[in-house]
Amino acid sequence: MFFKPKLARLPDEELMRKIHQGSEAAFTELYTRYSASLLRYFTRMLWNNRTMAEDFLHDLFLKIIHNPQQFDASRKFSTWAYSVAHNMCKNEYRKKENRMLLDSPVAFDQRDLDRELDLVSANNRLALLLETLNEEDKTIFLLRYEDELSISEISQVVFMPEGTVKSRLFYLRKQLALELNQYRVVLKEKSV
Repeated sequence: MFFKPKLARLPDEELMRKIHQGSEAAFTELYTRYSASLLRYFTRMLWNNRTMAEDFLHDLFLKIIHNPQQFDASRKFSTWAYSVAHNMCKNEYRKKENRMLLDSPVAFDQRDLDRELDLVSANNRLALLLETLNEEDKTIFLLRYEDELSISEISQVVFMPEGTVKSRLFYLRKQLALELNQYRVVLKEKSV
């Protein structure tokens, strides 16, 4: 009674093989494993629009269930899934640009910077800063620090050499640290 069900013990790639054979239970297991983290990814990448993120998540899993043969069995499932998600977001950015609906980058009111801030406002500021990044940098940052992918996995998702990913992360951290420097004390106090 304390044992994991048989499918829960299988690696993602084996679940994809079973999905390709028509197993609904394998699909449910894969959805359970990845839906929350992919929803977070979509939410962050799609302007914190939860409804849009849910639609994208739904579309991604529809692609998986209707076209499991598109999965490259030589790759890790998580890397492949994030690559598909990344491409879906890129396509949405292009559509939005083509419709000329892109808002100007979010400007943060300078007066707000002078107030004493708690951890929530520091996180909000970080979210605003992430919205001003170009889509590649934002993707790299979120894959590393929110979805906790390795440098190697990120490299495969964004089709970039590992050295470039490391370099981008280094400069992003430096840039964000400068912007968030005033919150340093608040963040240290909350993490203790």
